Amino acid sequence: MNGKRDYYELLGISRSASEDEIKKAYRKLALKHHPDRNPGDKHAGEKFKEVSEAYQVLSDAQKRTQYDQFGHAAFGDNGPFAGGFDFNSGFEDIFGDIFGEFFGGASGRRRGQARGEDLRYNLTLSFEEAVSGVEKKVKIPRHGACDICHGTGAKPGTAPQTCPTCRGRGQVSFQQGFFSVSRTCSQCHGHGTFISDPCASCDGSGRVRKMHTLSVKIPAGVDNGSRLKLRAEGESAPIGGVPGDLYVVIQVEPHPIFARENLDVLCDVPISFVQAALGAEIDVPTLDGKIKMKIPAGTQSGKLFRIKGKGVKDVHGYQQGDQHVRVLVETPTQLTARQKELLKEFASLGGEDINPLSKGFLDKVKQLFD
Repeated sequence: MNGKRDYYELLGISRSASEDEIKKAYRKLALKHHPDRNPGDKHAGEKFKEVSEAYQVLSDAQKRTQYDQFGHAAFGDNGPFAGGFDFNSGFEDIFGDIFGEFFGGASGRRRGQARGEDLRYNLTLSFEEAVSGVEKKVKIPRHGACDICHGTGAKPGTAPQTCPTCRGRGQVSFQQGFFSVSRTCSQCHGHGTFISDPCASCDGSGRVRKMHTLSVKIPAGVDNGSRLKLRAEGESAPIGGVPGDLYVVIQVEPHPIFARENLDVLCDVPISFVQAALGAEIDVPTLDGKIKMKIPAGTQSGKLFRIKGKGVKDVHGYQQGDQHVRVLVETPTQLTARQKELLKEFASLGGEDINPLSKGFLDKVKQLFD
């Protein structure tokens, strides 16, 4: 072991360096000297082995204590760690991160990365609820932590045991040429522990299916198809993982009077023949209640009027649409004899001028076929 450089010197750290400082220094040097980044450079390969050996010792609290006391002699034939180094276990976690940086991905699913599934819930709202916002209570069937074992999966009074295959790391490594490759432990499936005496309530899964009641705040201005994300309210994950998310998809019921187009509100308002001809002031429904709107004399059926700022506010409150009112002139029916007489008199007094649109249309037809 004589002639070896000091491990702290190799990593460029002080003897009081923290665990994070050791890890950070190693990652930097391992990336710098990895053979894949230095093809044909034998010195880089030797340097990579040296810093990896230093990391294996200094990242292990027991080995680091012995090294601080005895130096390299702690790993000699008569030292407490005689037998050399196991490069498949001492630095496989950090190597997995580096392997991912080289090849654009992780070398396997790491312990604690398991994630529960996302859930979808279709929530139906009235038109008014979607426009004004509302708080709704919804019931979601999903898996949750077992109340008996509190999510551990182990029978009460017992605890999960450290996996002997991966020694609690959730991964095992094997040598493939020069590289040490990590993969999920097949015995514990990446959890790092196994359950010898499972909970009878959840069969060791740590989860049971329950009905959960949630209070969901719906912001004003949501529309049909709007989607709200509730983080971590989806399915719970296997032991050690994080829950998925819940997506609430909005469905808005049609309104008997109003229709919506983006932030604008549309509605049809009937008016009489007399109101259209002479003009009038009518009551128009809006999202905020009734307002008065003037109808000019001579208004034709289908005429659109805009009421500014009476539409829907967006969910952020930055904009508000308008209301568009379409007037529909009602043709009188079931006339009395006197009413019919007055209408005929009205027609004879007006001549063709009482039907300017009809006259224009007939003139066009005449020109087309003459």
